[in-house]
Amino acid sequence: MRRFHCAALAAVAVLGFTSVASAADMPVKAPAPIVAPLYNWTGPYAGIAGGVVWGHSKQTDPGIPCDFFNTCLGNFTGPADGSFAVTGGIIGGTLGYNWQQGPWVFGVEGDYSWADISGSSNVCGASSGIPHPCGSKIESLGTLRGRIGYAMGATGNWLPYVTGGLAVGEVNAWDSLTPASGSDFRAGWTVGGGVEVGITQNWTAKVEYLYVDLGSQQMFNVVPGVPETVSFTANILRAGVNYRF
Repeated sequence: MRRFHCAALAAVAVLGFTSVASAADMPVKAPAPIVAPLYNWTGPYAGIAGGVVWGHSKQTDPGIPCDFFNTCLGNFTGPADGSFAVTGGIIGGTLGYNWQQGPWVFGVEGDYSWADISGSSNVCGASSGIPHPCGSKIESLGTLRGRIGYAMGATGNWLPYVTGGLAVGEVNAWDSLTPASGSDFRAGWTVGGGVEVGITQNWTAKVEYLYVDLGSQQMFNVVPGVPETVSFTANILRAGVNYRF
């Protein structure tokens, strides 16, 4: 009887040891990797942006009648044209909304900025024989644009995009010949692109380039009866931050 008990205990011990050894040999399942959530660009946002501007303005007219100065041969003295570079800066506010479909992000964005963009020449009308100063200035500038971007990066928080649409601005121009000046609020177009990055789920930062063309339009009469037309184009490089609601 005692021998039976000893044999039974020995068998139990062997089975227990074998079970422990088998359990130790089983592979341990690795913990699931932590995956960062994908960035969500959908929703409204507001922000501020500012930057530098450089471009070109041109003033043209059909020519000044001789009888205005009585100092020329023929019927006209020549135009009082001027062509010059413009430079300056802008700062303003932005409102927009994005819709995201997979990695593609579609949006609409509007902005309006205070501007100080100006330029001038001291030899306007050189071909008329009466060189004189003239100049142009933009005091405000706004755009209303569509945007198409593609979310990139491990979490999709980088958004390179292209953009384009309507541009408006308050243009002022002057000519010292008589003197004369004028201003108008005109519409044109803009196109460009940029990169926006999500810093947090609510805050983003961007760098953007826009080309703006406000067209050519009559602003004033350089002398009575002679209209002066002013054109304005600009390049904008600006940076900004947006808060996504």
